[in-house]
Amino acid sequence: MVAALARELRLPVGELLELRRAAARLAGTPSGDTSAPGKPITAWEPHDLEVHPAGPDPTVQGPGTAVRRVLPGYVPRAHDQVLAEAVADASEGRSRMLVLVGTSSTGKTRACWEAVQPLADRGWRLWHPFAPTRAEAALEDLHRVGPRTVVWLNEAQHYLGDRGAGERIAAAVHHLLVSPERGPVLVLGTLWPEYAAQYTTLPASGGEDPHSRVRELLSGRTLAIPDSFDVRALAAAAALAEGGDGLLADALTRARSDGRVTQDLAGAPELLIRYQHVSPAAKAVLEAAMDARRLGVGLYLPQPFLTDAAIDYLSESDYADLTDDWAEAAYAELAKPVHGKQAPLRRVSPRPVHRAPGSSTALPALAMSASPVFRLADYLEQHGRTVRRALCPTASFWNAAHTHLSHPDDLNNLADAANSRYRFQWAHHLRCQAARAGSPSALAVLAEVLDEAGDRSGAESLAWRATEAGQPGALVRLARRRVQAGDREGAKALCERAARAGSSDALVRLARWREEAGDREGAKALCERAARAGSSDALVRLVRWREKADDREGAEALAMRAADRGTSYALLRVVEVREEAGDRGGAEALCERAARAGSSDALVRLARWREKADDREGAEALCERAARAGSSDALAGLALMRVQAGDHDGAEALAMLAADRGSSYALLRLVELREGAGDRGGAEALAHRAADVGHVGVLVALAVLRVQAEDPDGAEGLAQRAADAGRRDVWATFAELRDLHWDDEGAKALYRRGADAGDSDALVRLAELQDRTGDHDGAQATYWQAADRGHPAALVHLAGMREEAGDHDRAEVLYRLAADTGWAYMNPIGAGIHARWPDGLDPDGKPSQPWDRTELPLNLLNSVRSG
Repeated sequence: MVAALARELRLPVGELLELRRAAARLAGTPSGDTSAPGKPITAWEPHDLEVHPAGPDPTVQGPGTAVRRVLPGYVPRAHDQVLAEAVADASEGRSRMLVLVGTSSTGKTRACWEAVQPLADRGWRLWHPFAPTRAEAALEDLHRVGPRTVVWLNEAQHYLGDRGAGERIAAAVHHLLVSPERGPVLVLGTLWPEYAAQYTTLPASGGEDPHSRVRELLSGRTLAIPDSFDVRALAAAAALAEGGDGLLADALTRARSDGRVTQDLAGAPELLIRYQHVSPAAKAVLEAAMDARRLGVGLYLPQPFLTDAAIDYLSESDYADLTDDWAEAAYAELAKPVHGKQAPLRRVSPRPVHRAPGSSTALPALAMSASPVFRLADYLEQHGRTVRRALCPTASFWNAAHTHLSHPDDLNNLADAANSRYRFQWAHHLRCQAARAGSPSALAVLAEVLDEAGDRSGAESLAWRATEAGQPGALVRLARRRVQAGDREGAKALCERAARAGSSDALVRLARWREEAGDREGAKALCERAARAGSSDALVRLVRWREKADDREGAEALAMRAADRGTSYALLRVVEVREEAGDRGGAEALCERAARAGSSDALVRLARWREKADDREGAEALCERAARAGSSDALAGLALMRVQAGDHDGAEALAMLAADRGSSYALLRLVELREGAGDRGGAEALAHRAADVGHVGVLVALAVLRVQAEDPDGAEGLAQRAADAGRRDVWATFAELRDLHWDDEGAKALYRRGADAGDSDALVRLAELQDRTGDHDGAQATYWQAADRGHPAALVHLAGMREEAGDHDRAEVLYRLAADTGWAYMNPIGAGIHARWPDGLDPDGKPSQPWDRTELPLNLLNSVRSG
């Protein structure tokens, strides 16, 4: 519409858009409590919200003309419709959250900015928590967010991925979304795919789950953004360019062929060109910065660290050519902006926080570095993650980190990175630095290192220091090691110390041991202490004991205490006991109480009862409540009830709604039921609908059913549709089925098809099959193809083949390359590397000489001894 009006008026689109926004700012009026976080949307400039600047408008430049920062015309794409629906929901009073997931400079932040414009005219506010740090600002003020507010979580990893605050921020955002009295609100965020995968991937069985609340918050609330414009979007961009949008016209001269318009507008190509053509010294600094960011150092990189880290990135001849002022010249070179006003490496000043005089909620001052700090351009950061992923940093990098970095998170992250790359000695010393900086997690890790080396006294002293720093779990972990070693009494002593320090986990563990010894009263007393300290697990255990003693009222009261603390399991257990005893009324009443306490499981149980009583509307309303409370499976369960009742249309509608909320289980079951009933067309249509809303796995599952039914032609069409939708692994899935049926040639053909589609895993599986069937030369060639695509497993397989052939020197080189990726350390097929280098590797890849893992810095050692 704006483009058409611009053509009629013969005005540049960018200028007309600016006039429109100015009018909106004049017309908008703030609403609600003006002391609440944020300010009217109309008062914000998009660049202040981290929308990438696209450079000055070429149509308005000239002698004597002031350069204006403007945005190019906006080209809506498929994801904008989903965003618009979320905004419409918020406008109509329903709180919503969406996190846009895409690679760097793909238009995520700009899409959010365009989406909230309808709310600007309605007087909505926008809050961007930023200072003193994003995480601190969010934690400080999330509870003050008022209705009709957009919460702007751009680059959400700085909030949800924060080591100390991420889970609490996720819980606070969830509470905001499900509290009707605080809504409506709209929470918008952006994430890179690797962060989204990190937060949403389920932990290994028995492993730690550091992102459980974040995973629950993101479930059904992420929206993928494509890397490039499709044909329709390119046509729309061309129309805007023809209408006078100089920025788009300029970008399309370079980006029309690959569709990467947003990256071009953000300056990505010129950033890459600059990186490739800077001086050797500047490139060394850039590569040190790339390695720092990809291995976990924070956004702000201290200049002394970068300068010292860069030394070993230079060749001998380039190092010999350095002048006394090489560092100043390198930073000046990297500070020059490219198209889009982005610099490869720019000096930054973290924004100070301003509070009203006498504020009772003052935040801790931001720790300002004594030296300048720099930030790497986003696009180069991501480029570095890709092209340098298989490289281990140099000795100067690790030494500079040990010397100049002081933030515990930076040091811990680098220690993890060094350890996974077999640089054990540097990992140890970086961990010691983190411990000196007060990191309780580093102290806990070092305690286990000392314990494993037999220094029990030193281990306990470090664990106690970690406990004093807020991590009593360090003593509990040592207690577990004592139990594994058969020292139950030593374990009890450690748990007693942790319990005295306030560890409810230690109290529950001691209670379990008391109960095993027959001391029920002592166990109860310990659980009571743990319950008072805030342990929901202790309350659940007490509920069970009250039930066994037939103390219904006591069990119910304790279960409600657990539910109030967010653990509804105990209350639902009491509900089951009431139902088994025939007290349906009491069970329903308790279920209602659990639902009011926020239990989505209780809502689902109530919905099932309503469904059985033929109260379909009541059941759906309860499932809707459960879905809003975070249960994406609630609607799925109700959909399957509809199937059992013969209401297939109602079941399909509910299954689609469940899919919108993030659960594809009901759609999958409906497809399977239709296929099993012989309704192949209906099954296929429903699977295609599932794929259209992002659940491509349903399509893959149907294709597998067709393969199992010996219908390869029907399966192939479905698989091609899944591959076109981004599931490159679908061919490998089919190949595995062929492999299971001893169809080696058919499996190989499918693996090759997957490899052609870009699935490097398919290449590795093909090589494994070739090797297993005797084609060793073919397997080796295929492994090399996979290695060239960056698949680290291929390097390990190739090393094993060289080892078997007696070529130990070549095997050693390949094993070292695999170690450098950081992938093989915890992978079972990398087990051959572990015994090879018991002391690890030096940064240059040579085996480290034996070293003392119990060696601690003198000041840390003294504090351990005094402790």
